[in-house]
Amino acid sequence: MFILTKIADLVQIHPQDLEKSHAQVIEDNINAKYANKVIQKIGLCICLYDLLYASDGQIGNGTGLVNINVEFRLIVFRPFKHEVLTGRISSSNDLGIRIRTHFFDEIFVPREMLPEGSYFSRDDQNWIWRTESDDLLYYDNQETVRFRIEEEHWFDQTPIGPAAREELGTGAAPALKSPYTLVASMEDAGLGPCLWWDGEEEEEGQEMVEE
Repeated sequence: MFILTKIADLVQIHPQDLEKSHAQVIEDNINAKYANKVIQKIGLCICLYDLLYASDGQIGNGTGLVNINVEFRLIVFRPFKHEVLTGRISSSNDLGIRIRTHFFDEIFVPREMLPEGSYFSRDDQNWIWRTESDDLLYYDNQETVRFRIEEEHWFDQTPIGPAAREELGTGAAPALKSPYTLVASMEDAGLGPCLWWDGEEEEEGQEMVEE
């Protein structure tokens, strides 16, 4: 789920920050620039892991900024294909179910990746699985679920200028998609609301104790 990635960059330190320790001001600058940002084809940056190299500072002409070349490693969220994670259902519609974790909410389970027999209830605004035994199991909002990563999608966030929009035949700026999204499935045994599966294990354990 988490990886380390190495990055080289230029850190610029403002004069008012020079009273901080050298390491602290570099860490603060890196986290301010990268934390909670998506780097294309790398993932969602969480925070600085460690600083590998920092050059001597050079003061820029006329700005007073201290320029330091650095190399460092970041903790990055990028689950691998078929990895099983847990999260909470944030919303549902007739296309599928949206899931969030504590720090990432661009996870979507399309309807074709739910168990056979699942259908969307417009009255309840959630998905329901009708099992082979005709039981109804609900995908309730805020329910903790297990899901398996199937695909990842990247979208370029480069702004489109007025000239480019005219060539596309529209004068309005297009709605930006999230730069990084994940497609997941919950169609196999053990996936879906944890209560379905963990509850069964607890009941089996109680039956063994009674015997």
